[in-house]
Formats: sequence, C-alpha cells, structure tokens
Amino acid sequence: MTKPGPIESFHAHVYYDAGSKAAATRIREAVEARFEVVMGRWHDKPVGPHPMWSYQIAFASELFGEIVPFLALHREGLTVFVHPNTGNALADHTAHVMWLGVSQELDVSVLS
Repeated sequence: MTKPGPIESFHAHVYYDAGSKAAATRIREAVEARFEVVMGRWHDKPVGPHPMWSYQIAFASELFGEIVPFLALHREGLTVFVHPNTGNALADHTAHVMWLGVSQELDVSVLS
C-alpha cells in the first residue's frame, strides 16, 4: 500500500433527488452563509462516480472541524459524502471516505 499524500483540501457532496431538492437548497444556503467555501454546480443527474444527484462543497482542510459537524447536524436526512483531496482520486473516493447518513455505492471506474 502506498502512503497517502498530504490532504490539500476536502469535498463534501450533498446527495438529493427531486423530492429532496428543497432540503438540499436549505443546506446549501446555510453552508454558504456560514463558511468560506466554493460551491459546485447542481447536478440533477448522477455525475462522475456519484450514484445520485448532487452538488459539491469544496473547502480548506482547516475548516473540516467546523463544516463536517455542521453538515452532520443539519443534513436534513440527506446523505453527505466527504473525502479528502490528496492527489489520488481513486483512494480519496474509496479508502479515505466519510459518510454522513446512508452510504452509497460509487462508480469508481470513472476514476481509473
């Protein structure tokens, strides 16, 4: 096993569907109001390795201790997939992941 590189930043992916998009909107607005983050586009279809509709929250490592607990408490029942960015996308989406809510099966073939 290779040693992971340093964590450069983190991504959180909020998963939603047509019935939960309003909740996803409330989460997005709350995160934008509280934290210095870069919000990704809305993807109203599965994109990349993600099996559900989602949007990305990109944030600095220093904010991990604030953003992840906030998402854990305010996710409104939605699943949030969190991973570091170490330069190894496959490992970051498989070996180094955290799930808030129900974990999902990713299509990691797109990362190879």
